[in-house]
Amino acid sequence: MSQENPVLLWTPGKERIERSRLHDYMQWLEREKKLRFTAYQDLWQWSVDSLEDFWESIWQYFDVRHSSGYTRVLDGDKMPGAKWFDGARLNLAEQLFRFHEGDLDRTAIIGRSEVRSTVRLSWRELRRQVGAMANALRSMGVQPGDRVVSYLPNIPETVVAFYACASIGAIWSSCSPDMGTPSVLDRFGQISPKVLFAVDGYRYGGKDFDRREVVKELARSLPTLEHVILLPYLDQSVTLPDTHSWRELISGDSEMRFEQLPFDHPLWVVYSSGTTGMPKPIVHGQGGTLLESLKGQALQNGIGEDDRFMWFSTTGWIMWNSQVTGLLVGATIAVYDGNPGYPDLGTLWKFAEEADLTVFGAGAAYYAGCMKAGIEPRKLARIDHLHTVGSTGSPLSADAFAWIYEQLGPDILLASISGGTDVAASFVGACPILPLYAGEMQCRSLGVAVYAMDEQGKPLDDAVGELVVTRPMPSMPLFFWNDPDGRRYHDSYFDTYPGWWRHGDWLRITPRGGAIIYGRSDTTINRHGVRMGTSEIYRVVEGLPEVLDSLVVDLEYLGRESYMPLFVVLRPGIALDEPLISRITASIRTSLSARHVPNEVFAVTEIPRTLSGKKMELPVKKLLLGMAVEEVANPDAMSNPGSLAYFIDFAKRRNALLASQPAQAGHQPA
Repeated sequence: MSQENPVLLWTPGKERIERSRLHDYMQWLEREKKLRFTAYQDLWQWSVDSLEDFWESIWQYFDVRHSSGYTRVLDGDKMPGAKWFDGARLNLAEQLFRFHEGDLDRTAIIGRSEVRSTVRLSWRELRRQVGAMANALRSMGVQPGDRVVSYLPNIPETVVAFYACASIGAIWSSCSPDMGTPSVLDRFGQISPKVLFAVDGYRYGGKDFDRREVVKELARSLPTLEHVILLPYLDQSVTLPDTHSWRELISGDSEMRFEQLPFDHPLWVVYSSGTTGMPKPIVHGQGGTLLESLKGQALQNGIGEDDRFMWFSTTGWIMWNSQVTGLLVGATIAVYDGNPGYPDLGTLWKFAEEADLTVFGAGAAYYAGCMKAGIEPRKLARIDHLHTVGSTGSPLSADAFAWIYEQLGPDILLASISGGTDVAASFVGACPILPLYAGEMQCRSLGVAVYAMDEQGKPLDDAVGELVVTRPMPSMPLFFWNDPDGRRYHDSYFDTYPGWWRHGDWLRITPRGGAIIYGRSDTTINRHGVRMGTSEIYRVVEGLPEVLDSLVVDLEYLGRESYMPLFVVLRPGIALDEPLISRITASIRTSLSARHVPNEVFAVTEIPRTLSGKKMELPVKKLLLGMAVEEVANPDAMSNPGSLAYFIDFAKRRNALLASQPAQAGHQPA
């Protein structure tokens, strides 16, 4: 799977390198630690070989505010259970308000939505509102360790609520208001919250969705809930009985106080997708999140105090958490609530102009959609200040890499990253001092000992293997909620390679030190003994102009050869006729191999996706293998639950066909 002649898309100039925060950090290492690195790869190697020295340097370089120091950086090279910066006491929210103290009228948050026009919150007003809300929560009896949950959209008020909780040491957890009652209760019901923030409704794609009855049901169904704070959003006049008014709680001036907490004090609970089974409640710590955010945002993504940063997300996706940590490096953050394709896919680019963004991020599917729709961002909006464009959520195709450079100009850093909810960080991603090649993330992230491993646990060079992390990271989960013996946590990451983190992705480290993700390892295509990541097939299939989206699964039936159907979403007006099927299969045969040509191709209207936009390969695979839909997919955890109807019917027809045929070696269903 080696790429013999990768296409070079971008090389940073000398000036860009020298003004990067990463370059400044390397200069600091040479000046303060007598460590000189001339190449990023050497710096990365030191960062994983000398793990304690590296993370201590991050603490020192960013001058982390704290009330008491640590006795040691790391208590042992072990996973799970590593303890970082023992003895330190700090508060993540306190780091926020060290910036722009001489210019508090500078904008901290820019918000826009389908409901309301652009709002701007200054650093002065952000501090006032966070302080007022924190003291209101204290008056309700909220203490460090209490859970506070949010059913709010991606608006500035949600950021205020989060940092108010963090300043107290309350544990935050968030669901987006487009999630239904069962899905929200599956999450919040596990962590016994004391306070709920909620809105009356939201608007998406021009349509209003009233959530007042959902809020009432949540209040009834969460027995530990003592207070509900209502933010009128759709209708400013809305009130609900037995709720507190957001406006009243933030109306006054309050002194800001920061509870001093242990490094590993829980910050938030985030969740696995929940498309199959009960979502895992993953707990991250204040200190680990702080250090990883400083390193990732400033050094890897090149974001600083003069930047205006947006990563389009809902409040139910980990990229919302990443977005709000942009404030920790002094950047202005811009948040958008609504359908990115309404009234058309130019909406976010126009907001980028309005907010004068320098850093713009979104899911890979958004860029693919823009490319397929013929969107030309520079013709829609003045976005000349953009210097970095981010992508995550699923692998970004080489064609989409090229499209970004064609459309946005030659001096853009494409920060294609891969990490996850599980660590609230990137394993592999961007580097402002390295060249960038099409289809390839630039590097392994500093301090992350990530490798492609074979089944025996041997690192692979320029070959596809399991994504494995061999040394602890400060942002790895502290624990799973309601997992007292740690068994669920252990089995989620450490059962395949004892003592090492297995993430469940296929990874290749290229000869240039870059990285390519080939999709989830539990949905790998394994045809005639040759394994291939699904993203490779998508890259080829979705490269055809007729195809907007696709999904492929490899089905293995007992006593039968595998059967691999390919499902495609076509452009309006395009029919899936024999010539098109022939072009699809010929492209796969030519670009990949004859072994990976699908048995059949089907046209569908939608590909099932999670709320964060990931293709639901494993649930569809299980559904087509005969499992009941309620066992494999939770509609409330999906962005388009109606898309399952086709696959439910397909499974019935497919399994009826199999039942009528004998199972014998070599038999291949038509």
